[in-house]
Amino acid sequence: MEITDAIILGIVQGLTEFLPVSSSGHLELGKAILGDNSVPKESLLFTVVLHFATALSTIVVFRNDVLEILKGALKFKWNSDLKFISKIAISMIPAAVVGIFFEKELEELFGSNILLVGCMLLVTAVLLFLADKAKDTKKAVSFSNAFVIGLAQAVAILPGISRSGATISTSVLLGNDKTKAARFSFLMVVPLIFGKIGKDIFSGDLTYESSNFTALSIGFIAAFVSGLFACTWMIALVRKSKLTVFAIYCAIVGIIAVIWTLVY
Repeated sequence: MEITDAIILGIVQGLTEFLPVSSSGHLELGKAILGDNSVPKESLLFTVVLHFATALSTIVVFRNDVLEILKGALKFKWNSDLKFISKIAISMIPAAVVGIFFEKELEELFGSNILLVGCMLLVTAVLLFLADKAKDTKKAVSFSNAFVIGLAQAVAILPGISRSGATISTSVLLGNDKTKAARFSFLMVVPLIFGKIGKDIFSGDLTYESSNFTALSIGFIAAFVSGLFACTWMIALVRKSKLTVFAIYCAIVGIIAVIWTLVY
């Protein structure tokens, strides 16, 4: 992979991770446009590295929240912080199960499958449109909600289904406050990504050619830096703006992707 391509894809990942527009779908579209012919496993490796970078940027931006939650949990009392961590743990179960038992099948989906990405972006658009019609509430995410949101996150492993869009939409449709839904959505993925990275490292799945190290490193830095910017600016936009705007965007990109596949 060329250095320029790595920078572009890193920036795409950083900017789209925090908006409900599917960062994985945009990465696959970007690879197709740039002519990346990586085999599915190599493609997935680069995608995981970029997601790892944005997970770190999430921690930096939410560092005060993370510290408060950890401090509360270390009191070893059944307080709000320990309950929040428990809900995060519950939300991880569906995606973890899918990742463990269907890993090889998932890898095959990350290889510039533009038709799949286009169709899944249309699904994301529908979810966002429905969520935008939900009434505003002050309700916090419950334990049962956490599991259902986790199911949405598991489905969002598919390229083109926005993870944040699916989880935030599901949470809002369950009657939760949009701001609390967004906070839960962005924090719930962090331990899952770290778990995935750890599993791949110990299993040897993240092996790579030394010639790819520079591109991976630069892509990581680009995703981290752009993720910091996006997380401080765009998260506020997600919470305040109408989800219909993102629904329209996903629908347009999805239609273009489907037409691209049929024409080319």
